[in-house]
Amino acid sequence: MRKFLKHFINGEWVESTGSKTVDVINPATEEVIGQISDGTKEDLDKAVAAARAAFPSFSQTTKEERIDLLNRIADEYENRKNDIVEVITEELGAPISISENTHYVLGLSHFRQAAKELESFEFTERRGSTVIRKEPIGVSGLITPWNFPTNQPSTKLASAFAAGSTVVLKPSELTPFAAIILAEIFQAVGLPKGVFNLVNGTGEVVGNGISSHPDIDFVSFTGSGPVGQKITENAAKNIKKVALELGGKSPLIILDDVDMKKAAKIAVTNVVLNSGQVCSAATRTLVPKSKINEFNEAVKEVLPNFPFGDPQNATNFFGPLVSEKQYNRVQGYIKKGIEEGATLLIGGTGKPEGLEKGYYVKPTVFTNVKNDMVIAQEEIFGPVMSILTYNDLDEAIEIANDTVYGLAGYVVGEDKEKVRKVATSIRAGLINVNGAPFDFAACFGGYKQSGIGREWGVFGIEEYLEIKSVVGMPS
Repeated sequence: MRKFLKHFINGEWVESTGSKTVDVINPATEEVIGQISDGTKEDLDKAVAAARAAFPSFSQTTKEERIDLLNRIADEYENRKNDIVEVITEELGAPISISENTHYVLGLSHFRQAAKELESFEFTERRGSTVIRKEPIGVSGLITPWNFPTNQPSTKLASAFAAGSTVVLKPSELTPFAAIILAEIFQAVGLPKGVFNLVNGTGEVVGNGISSHPDIDFVSFTGSGPVGQKITENAAKNIKKVALELGGKSPLIILDDVDMKKAAKIAVTNVVLNSGQVCSAATRTLVPKSKINEFNEAVKEVLPNFPFGDPQNATNFFGPLVSEKQYNRVQGYIKKGIEEGATLLIGGTGKPEGLEKGYYVKPTVFTNVKNDMVIAQEEIFGPVMSILTYNDLDEAIEIANDTVYGLAGYVVGEDKEKVRKVATSIRAGLINVNGAPFDFAACFGGYKQSGIGREWGVFGIEEYLEIKSVVGMPS
């Protein structure tokens, strides 16, 4: 039983001013595995005050000092590898192999990448008699989701530290323990007091408190569209800068010149990774009409190669959904797909045989999906694939862009010109070609209702900076 009933404020673990707690559930067993304190407005005020007091000093640290800090954080992060992998498997339900090879690696890579970016980053630029300065934005409030407990906090924190900004972090109350380990890492490497502050609790109190707090200069949020809208409304009251990484309904366009089994493997990977709980998941698969039967058969052949079940079994590729609420949400969408008349190719409602305990769902594939169906337009956030067909590439691109979202897009094919056409025509912030691996120097963020701003690499650092012109600066 993990009990963390304190917040990390001004370099210390301090008691909450409230007495309420939040239970943390293991989604594979449905059992309580720990508790956190349900933070209060007073707790948040203390954290913000600490970050505000630390800002003048930390914002003046040199680039070299911050590079050293980020590398020391990464070194200590590596020392805590086993703890991080174990806790993500417990609180998220990710199979231990995915916790190690995806979640752990993502968090580590952002700290290493930020340090690397700083080596060549220029905070000042002279243009004649004018100097352009990039200065830390101030106190940054970070609100992170449950689906990537290390990736999302780490990319925000690495960028903020690289820029010289101080922070207050509220992780999801569903998966808070990975963030607590991050706090322990920062304490171990001697991060100056007040630079990082952690307040656990609910979005209603701590999240709303961050987005509306007059002493927070910038809010970076990852989560759902409705919450992003609320954060924007709160921030507008004191003209606070906001960065939002929201939902997605990403298309994967398969060209007619690619091996359908290869395409099916890439498509399935991008639907079931992290149990489908990925904002950039490729949940709309667009297949040439002439290839649909071949692709359907390939999916049925490939999907069993992605086993699911007990997260403690390293051979499993995905596990349960994070909560009962999420399980019910996904079940509702599967029922809706059936009601709408899509053809159920694989899966369906209910729990998989032999997995009655835990929030497991059947990996589900619909074919004969029309793009105006709910399952083709709304983010499901589970291992559910919708297969649509197209007659020519222009129609495929039109279908791909017929969505309120624009977080990611995918293309699988051999013809370089056609691949380029698709990649440059999909209106989304990240396009992946033929299952390419992560590039931590690339930017991540969305068009349209998928968000505002960018994360990862130098693009993430820029979000935590203000730009100042000094005209007539003596040389």
